[in-house]
Amino acid sequence: MSRRTKIVATLGPATDDPKMLDKIIEAGVDVVRINFSHGKAEEHIERVERVRNRARAHGRQVGVLADLQGPKIRVERFKNGKVMLEEGKPFILDAKLGVDDGDETRVGISYKTLPDDVKRGDTLLLDDGRIVLWVDQVHGPEIHCRVVVGGILSNRKGINRQGGGLTAPALTDKDREDIKIAAKMQADYVALSFPRSAADVNETRDLLRAAGGYGAIVAKIERAEALPVIEEIIAASDAIMIARGDLGVEIGDAALPPVQKHLIQLARKMNRVVITATQMMESMIENPIPTRAEVFDVANAVLDGTDAVMLSAETASGKYPDKAIQAMDRVCVEAEKQRVATQSDHRIHTQFTYIDEAIAMATMYTANHLNVKAIAALTESGSTPLWMSRISSGIPIYAMTRHVETRRKVTLYRGVYPVSFDVQTTDHAEVNREAVDELLRRGAVRDGDLVIITKGDLMGVHGGTNAMKIVKVGELV
Repeated sequence: MSRRTKIVATLGPATDDPKMLDKIIEAGVDVVRINFSHGKAEEHIERVERVRNRARAHGRQVGVLADLQGPKIRVERFKNGKVMLEEGKPFILDAKLGVDDGDETRVGISYKTLPDDVKRGDTLLLDDGRIVLWVDQVHGPEIHCRVVVGGILSNRKGINRQGGGLTAPALTDKDREDIKIAAKMQADYVALSFPRSAADVNETRDLLRAAGGYGAIVAKIERAEALPVIEEIIAASDAIMIARGDLGVEIGDAALPPVQKHLIQLARKMNRVVITATQMMESMIENPIPTRAEVFDVANAVLDGTDAVMLSAETASGKYPDKAIQAMDRVCVEAEKQRVATQSDHRIHTQFTYIDEAIAMATMYTANHLNVKAIAALTESGSTPLWMSRISSGIPIYAMTRHVETRRKVTLYRGVYPVSFDVQTTDHAEVNREAVDELLRRGAVRDGDLVIITKGDLMGVHGGTNAMKIVKVGELV
């Protein structure tokens, strides 16, 4: 409970061993990510069932994030598995070439309309920018290129256009089917890859609801063209993920740090959750400790206010999934001790729209200026603890709710911890006693500590939080 920043870890072959699954839960994973770019639906459903069963055995609540593949634009396969591209030599991307017929002169592409999206003078970046091609000319289905930066190119590597501008839709037929799988597994979050507009986010939510899913929608920011309309995308989303791989390729690595900082600030300002992702501890795929640069990367994201930091291949296929989570935990805890992570002037000069929002802001202002040890937020939907979590603070917020969906959702909120709490009385004094007793059982408070309780006069009503009470443990009447 000492760490406020949440850790998202990707499930994969490296976490399928029951012993390793137990280890990553014990290490403190808050949300697990299912990557629909790999594996079959049955595998994903089984992994989610296993992790929820083991989390219950450990007395933990672990959220599930289902990550849609999106329109992956890739080269197809080579006859020999890979080729060496030499600087200055020609190379052709051929939309009509057979899937397995690539060689040293040309290769097929998965996105058949790519020739319509590029022109002479464009720069194409392959394999996360490791290979750079300059477009010389386009002949029908063939994109004739010159190799600017060469190297080994292997099967199914990604293609980006520098500066963005590819017209591939955000949702593919595969994504539409995977949304149904996400609904079936009761995913708490569904991440949309490559959205270009708020309409993409809204369509994803509509499809998820139609399939019977209740999860929140995460917009993955990884296209250059998403940045000019970023406020619209954030407003339509429940959370964003700063997917630094494709985004960094499209806008350039030097532009990425200020964009990341801006996105974190903007998401918090707009009361949305933000996940920072990609290569955060990539060296730990092979090594048991992170590099110093990776330590700084995670710490800086925490100091900037990210809700969560994410591990991808480090846990999905790496050698040390549990150690990667432990390392990330250490860095987050230390960074959160700094003053910038515990004090805030967030929204101090703005008006509030909702009563429960005003209660949340008043609670955090009071808690940060009084020696409060814990906040008990009795909640139905989780909106009040979400607003509270936008304020930098070192005070734990306990989202006390009877709804398992809400408990899973708050696993991603910075500084918020889910508590199963089912109120059986309308007596407010009794409810207060039960809430404080629950905190005492958890060792979160002791006699003499100050606790803030937030709840509604009409308990059980969504958006009904309208009261804040300050109580001293041991003196409740």
